[in-house]
Amino acid sequence: SCFGYPLSIFFIIINEFCERFSYYGMRAVLVLYFKYFLQWDDNLSTAIYHTFVALCYLTPILGALVADSWLGKFKTIVSLSIVYTIGQAIMSVSSINDLTDHNRDGSPDNVSVHIALSMIGLILIALGTGGIKPCVSAFGGDQFEDDQEKQRTRFFSIFYLSINAGSLLSTIITPILRAQECGIHTKQRCYPLAFGVPAALMALSLVVFITGSSMYKKVQPQGNIMIQVSKCIGFAIKNRFQHRSKEFPKREHWLDWASEKYDKRLIAQTKMVLKVLFLYIPLPMFWALFDQQGSRWTLQATTMDGNFVAIQIQPDQMQTVNPILIVIMVPVVDAVVYPLIKKCKINFTPLRKITVGMFLASLAFVAAALVQVQIDKTLPVFPAAGQSQIKIINLGTDRATVSFESQLQSVNVTPMESTGYMTFETSQLHSLKITSGNRTLTKPFDWPGGNRHTLAVKNTVTDIVAELLFDNVTSKPEEGNNLIRFISNLSDTINVTMGDTSFGTLNNLLSASSYHVFPGGRKDEIMVIRNSTSCSVTSDAFGFGSAYTIVINECSGNTLNVTYSEDIPPNTVHMAWQIPQYFILTCAEVVFSVTGLEFSYSQAPSNMKAVLQAGWLLTVAVGNIIVLIVAGASKLSEQWAEYVLFAALLLAVCVIFAVMAYFYTYIDPNEIEAQLDEEEKKQVKKDSDVYEKQAEADSQM
Repeated sequence: SCFGYPLSIFFIIINEFCERFSYYGMRAVLVLYFKYFLQWDDNLSTAIYHTFVALCYLTPILGALVADSWLGKFKTIVSLSIVYTIGQAIMSVSSINDLTDHNRDGSPDNVSVHIALSMIGLILIALGTGGIKPCVSAFGGDQFEDDQEKQRTRFFSIFYLSINAGSLLSTIITPILRAQECGIHTKQRCYPLAFGVPAALMALSLVVFITGSSMYKKVQPQGNIMIQVSKCIGFAIKNRFQHRSKEFPKREHWLDWASEKYDKRLIAQTKMVLKVLFLYIPLPMFWALFDQQGSRWTLQATTMDGNFVAIQIQPDQMQTVNPILIVIMVPVVDAVVYPLIKKCKINFTPLRKITVGMFLASLAFVAAALVQVQIDKTLPVFPAAGQSQIKIINLGTDRATVSFESQLQSVNVTPMESTGYMTFETSQLHSLKITSGNRTLTKPFDWPGGNRHTLAVKNTVTDIVAELLFDNVTSKPEEGNNLIRFISNLSDTINVTMGDTSFGTLNNLLSASSYHVFPGGRKDEIMVIRNSTSCSVTSDAFGFGSAYTIVINECSGNTLNVTYSEDIPPNTVHMAWQIPQYFILTCAEVVFSVTGLEFSYSQAPSNMKAVLQAGWLLTVAVGNIIVLIVAGASKLSEQWAEYVLFAALLLAVCVIFAVMAYFYTYIDPNEIEAQLDEEEKKQVKKDSDVYEKQAEADSQM
């Protein structure tokens, strides 16, 4: 032992820290991996994410059955940890871009291979993490003797702390690893590293756990109480169905129909458990909202500004707000909020706390909807299939006027300025008439609809020069990246580079490069080579999610003169605006989750805790399935409307739960079990008296 604790528990705590780091680290970047690497849309990414989470909370029942009925906790943890580690390793391999990028163009040539590997990896991870979930904490509890109740209680506190520490650190670190660029042939977001580190931590977790093998107290499997409860319920239903005619008298409770086969104690305990499980029915709706932190809320963060002064926050790092607030809020609520409510003489029962938690979660999604409305206001409008958008840049020293057919509008553009994008019906747009100074030029327009174009105009000494450029941008840059291109305002040939990216050669006046992707929030050096002379300047900071056209006006000596034209505005809604919704949801979690487990344990017999734990985990799984059903069935085009829908559904469920809670009668399982003990003693005494009388009668004969 060490400090009065079994030495073996230190291996278990380290094992749990590494495993939770592995799980939450992988899960933190998962939805962005689906969206940006596998190129799935938001809805499919969300659907697969929640399917995976649901599977992670369904498999604990399987793990508990295997451990209690067959392998025992130690062998179950080791076996499924191996499966878990293999799954994490496969996920890391699946995200290697160069695995199928044979033409080295920066994108996988066979995405199906990556999808297949990802799905295999996720299934193995779900089986591993879910299977060991009910075993590790119980295995830790087995290490203590009966007289070490105080140490056992403290162990569970440290165990829970290791879970949160692993979760917090991994949610900070893995998004940073993902944001790096790596690759053999082409540089991409480093998903192999973001998945590889959790895989390494899971392997370490397994090694640490096996290292302590000789020190563990290994309790042999003694059968699973869930199987007994299921058999009792099944027999009661079957027996009641077989005796459904009126000639058989009714019984006080439908479970009493199991009395022919099962003892009175098991039936009474099952009644208590079912009473609590009935209250669980509305709870999955809470988890349907809560687990969207890792999907919809993370995707929402990708459209926001993550620049916190000198620190750039990744969208998936916003999930760390929850564990940070949990560490702060749990002691504050226990030490300050609840005592204040008690002083106000408000009977804040556990079921009322759960109801308040549901209401707060609903409120958090209203806050998310309000943030989404503000984000939507900043999003650019792109042309529909039958429309075209045109933007004008005047690169000359004279004012330019552009007329779009006689029946359409005319636009005046001052020197070295640009307009925003103007939308036209493509069928009405046949030519553009450009007037500058005393000259006029007509440009035909024969482009298909659904595209954006930039008209670059310059009135030179001899004539008007105009180029209609095809922008080839149909959506706002994702992941906070920026799109940058260059237009030459020089008659000489120039070569342009920005940072490590070459934009190639611009051969003549108004020639333009294609757009290139740059990470958001940084400045890069722009270098231009003109007639063997190089000149450079440091670019402006472009923000996040923007697109810019940079005009090269002059390159002489060491001076480079450029102007910037904004094609797509950067993200302007700051990620800090997500903090209120995270705060409200964390408050909801504190009063819902902690209270829910506490209430469940207080209302169930001591040997039925595992059944309620399985039921609680099942509500999380069902909640994630609800996300799939609601998001798939709603067909809402606006994300804010989906947030409001989920908020409304939870509010309705909250009202139903409040009614159920109002009619619930609290019980004391210990008192009921004491009564059962007393009845059993009386029955034993009665049976003993009958036996003695029978024996006495037999002796007299």
